[in-house]
This record gives sequence, structure tokens and C-alpha cells, in this order.
Amino acid sequence: MSSQRKESTIIVAGGKGLRAGGDLPKQFQPIGGIPMLMHTILAFHHYNPQMKIVVVLPDEFQLLWEELCRLHDFIVPHRVVAGGETRFHSVKNGLVEIADEEIVGVHDAARPFVGTDLIARCFEAAGLHDCGVIPVVEEANSVRLLTENGSQILDRQLLRLVQTPQVFPATRLKSAYETAFDPAFTDDASLAEKSGVRILLIKGEESNFKITTPFDWMLADSLWQNYIKTTE
Repeated sequence: MSSQRKESTIIVAGGKGLRAGGDLPKQFQPIGGIPMLMHTILAFHHYNPQMKIVVVLPDEFQLLWEELCRLHDFIVPHRVVAGGETRFHSVKNGLVEIADEEIVGVHDAARPFVGTDLIARCFEAAGLHDCGVIPVVEEANSVRLLTENGSQILDRQLLRLVQTPQVFPATRLKSAYETAFDPAFTDDASLAEKSGVRILLIKGEESNFKITTPFDWMLADSLWQNYIKTTE
């Protein structure tokens, strides 16, 4: 724990889609035998066992989550709140549980391989600089921008891919979320920046990818198997 201020995290698991394959939303599908969401919660608990963890879930899946916690004897303390119509509304619901004096992170449930070091660096920087902090990685592919006449090349060295956790002094993020919903707000940083919060970029982790497609699940299983082998 890096700061004298209390730390908390909102884990956004409000999705209902099945794009990653399977019969359940991806946050409940297993990696290494336990639901992905449990891995994500554990990542933050391992960083700071005293951290307040708020999980945002759709109403219709909260009983399923309770049953999964019983089935896997999952006892890591966390609070569950109802998800909203969009990610914006889900995070806003989660912020109700966060005290003004805290430093709060917002993290995608579908990024279960976030490292303790990355979490620590995000919270340390947010507390030290009193600003929003987001982890980013470089773009390795050539990229093009669509135009009215076709497309044009972009300099990939000027681009960064945004990850989570995105970490803020709670008062600043709460103030930002008092604004009206706009589809242009694709993440917390875009909303906070619009309200005047300074955003600091720090180096993310390649392994902190978002599981979205069936191929991502194959990669996740491979990473987990490699982790087991290295810890045996």
C-alpha cells in the first residue's frame, strides 16, 4: 500500500455479452478452474489485502456469483453492486461505495493478469501527483485512419493502447461522474480529462490484455499454464 490515503478498486464486470464464447458471460468463465473474475479480484487483494474492492455485476447474475463463491470457497472480502445500462453507469454505481478521501482504481474484470507491480505504480503515481493515472502500451502494428477518401497512414509511435486500472483521487473521479452521459466517454480517463483532470500515462504490461475473443481465451489458458509451471 503506497499512500496514507485509503485505496479502493471498482472492478467492472457488468457485461452480459458472450463474444468470447461459452454459455456464460466471460467474467464467470474459468481460467485454471476458477472464474476469471476471481483471478481479477485476487490480483488487487494480493497487492493490498486491506483494499476495499467493489464488484459491479448485472442484477440477474448476482445469485450466480454468490453460488460460484460458495462452490470455490472464495472468501476474499468484496462488495457487490448492481451494474448499469452502460459502463459509465456501472462505474457511477460503484462510486457510491467509495469515500471521498480514498484513491480509487477502476479495472476491467476481463483483465485478470494485471500484475501487482503495475497496480502499485498506478496507485503510487495517482497519490503522488494528485491526478488520473492510466497504464498504456505501445502499438506494434501499422495503423491507418479511415477518411472520406479512403484511409491514411498514422505514425504508430504517437499512439498508445490504453489499459486499466485507471486510478484517481476519488473526489476528482466522483466530480467527473457528475456530468451527463456521453457515448464519447469510452473510459474513465476520457471522462475525467473532459472535466479538467490531468492524466498521467505510465508504462503498462503486455500481459494485462483484455479477454474479448475465443483467441484471447486460448492465450489466457496458455499464460495460466505457464504460471503454474513456473511456481511448481
